[in-house]
Amino acid sequence: MKFAVIVFPGSNCDRDMFDAVRSHLKEDVEMVSSSTTDLSNFDAILLPGGFSHGDYLRSGAMASVAPVVRAIKEEADKGTFILGVCNGFQILLEAGLLPGAMLPNRDLAFICKTDLVRVANNNTVFTNLYEEGAALKLPIAHGEGNYYCDEATYRCLVDHHQILFTYENNPNGSAYDIAGICNERGNVLGMMPHPERAVEALLGSEDGLKLFQSMVANWRGSHVQHT
Repeated sequence: MKFAVIVFPGSNCDRDMFDAVRSHLKEDVEMVSSSTTDLSNFDAILLPGGFSHGDYLRSGAMASVAPVVRAIKEEADKGTFILGVCNGFQILLEAGLLPGAMLPNRDLAFICKTDLVRVANNNTVFTNLYEEGAALKLPIAHGEGNYYCDEATYRCLVDHHQILFTYENNPNGSAYDIAGICNERGNVLGMMPHPERAVEALLGSEDGLKLFQSMVANWRGSHVQHT
């Protein structure tokens, strides 16, 4: 399986994402510039955290019109697995690949700590190696992680089982405790907590590793079915 880690000006979690795939999944991975216009030779696309374009205008707003985003949309339509973490989630929202918007944290302060996150839906390509309801220790690090959606959007998310992760103690004010959502098709996931920073005990938690392992297992399973 071949992963692309998209590097925007201001990304700072790209190396963490790269290392999680190369060192812990033992899968092929490449750093790819945001000026790239073709991602067709990748099986999964990872949008890392950071401060793309300095978070000017809004977090993720400028990155959402980078040349690579058109290619990301094309791959999303094909069913390619796409994961956006933290700033990557913000970019997916700004690009319209996921519903809702991101607001400044409730207390208007940057939050950097490990928090408890619940698996709300384990029947997806990103979560099916977890037990539903499992409590994960995952780092969070953001100033604009307060997820917002209106009631109609929330009902749609619930009806289509798109809420994958929720906060146990909601550190940022996110609507309905939402920490991560996917698109209706289930191949695009955005989440504020950082699974790539929780892939080995030395870092304080291995709870993020199964997310990446789920992606690999589902990709391999789908390719076995088609051979």
